[in-house]
This record gives sequence, C-alpha cells and structure tokens, in this order.
Amino acid sequence: MEARAILRYHRGSVRKARLILDLIRGVAVPEAQKILMFSTKRVAAPIGKLLDSAVANAQQKDNRVDVSQLVVADAFGDDGPIMKRFQARAQGRAFVIRRRTCHVTLVLREKE
Repeated sequence: MEARAILRYHRGSVRKARLILDLIRGVAVPEAQKILMFSTKRVAAPIGKLLDSAVANAQQKDNRVDVSQLVVADAFGDDGPIMKRFQARAQGRAFVIRRRTCHVTLVLREKE
C-alpha cells in the first residue's frame, strides 16, 4: 500500500528543503515525526504537516493501516517557479532578488 502527499509552491529554496528530506528518507513515520518536531530548520514545520497529510491519506485508503508500520519510502524536492524582484543599486543599476519556491513530495509505504 502506498500513500503520497505533495506540497506545492512552498516559499523556500529546494536546497534547504532537501537537507531535511535527506534526514527522514527511509525512516519510520513516528521517528520521522520526532526528527521534524525537534529540527530547528524553518522548512521542517511544513514538511511535518505534509507528513501528517500523507499519513491521513494512507488511513483514508485503508482503515486497518498501522501508522507505526509506515516508512517514508521516498522524499524529494523539486524547484518551483522563481519570483523575480528588483532592487535599486548605485548609478542606475538594478539588482535581481530571486524569491525561490519548491515542490516537496512524500511517499509512504508499509514496512515488509
């Protein structure tokens, strides 16, 4: 049984999100929830909510699923659209500010 959840257009860079995703990939769901709860990274809170959503999706598919038997089988982040803003600089120049976004996907499977 497989359940997935996708977080789209998160305001943060994918590079920072991948640091957290690497920590929880291949880990059981209760342990992954603890890792995310005690992480000091700002992106850990939305990924924690995404993990809860994936667990709810798994329970919606099958009522008898045991949450402690679920494992984060796949966790990856992709680049989203980049919002470009401009800041004035000296002598009439412009400096580009890139507001990055990312898409995060979590896939849960039952432990075998």
